[in-house]
Amino acid sequence: MSMTTLAPHPTATPDFGKELANTVVSRWHKRLSANPTAKRSHWRTKTVYFDAVASLVATVPASQLTWKSIVDAAAPNGSRSTFYEVAGAHARHPLVSAFIDDDYTDSIQVAMYYRRTDAVAQLLDETKVWSYWPFRERMVNGLGALGPLTPEALEAQVCESLTKWSRTHPQLAAALGHTPPVCAVEDLMLIRKGRITAVRAVAQLTEHLRRAA
Repeated sequence: MSMTTLAPHPTATPDFGKELANTVVSRWHKRLSANPTAKRSHWRTKTVYFDAVASLVATVPASQLTWKSIVDAAAPNGSRSTFYEVAGAHARHPLVSAFIDDDYTDSIQVAMYYRRTDAVAQLLDETKVWSYWPFRERMVNGLGALGPLTPEALEAQVCESLTKWSRTHPQLAAALGHTPPVCAVEDLMLIRKGRITAVRAVAQLTEHLRRAA
């Protein structure tokens, strides 16, 4: 698909709580985790591996992880076949594909940055989202009680939630060069209303995580 044929990202509304609850990552997360069909079983498989990765990086440098060490940590439910169902070029329902399918310029930018050739790195990206998600949900759910907020104040909320997550999961936050969870990048781009690229958003939040560490 040519970048020149993509539609511009829709303008965010003043109700950022609702906007942030309907992002690409939000829809992906809800579609898989709340679906009572086979997709729900696949989400359970994903969470087995997310939990294994999060546990491993608490004791082993992320750069040393391999598909086999992750499978071993996921025992008794881990196997080479299920690992490659959740990570790698032929994974089912990868998060990066949700950005490609969204078909907006901002989403394609995010997909291009986070598309990995290494299955372990891809799994680390999704594990960061899974681990950060409860912090993000508390942030999004609390926005309504704060009343109207400026974009700067909303950005501060995102950064505060990232700080809380990174201090709870410092090794995971530091993995892949402190690359932020992709949902935080998407949130920042939405708040900035198209005035920041994915590369700049990643760089800004990476620096924030480095400072928080």
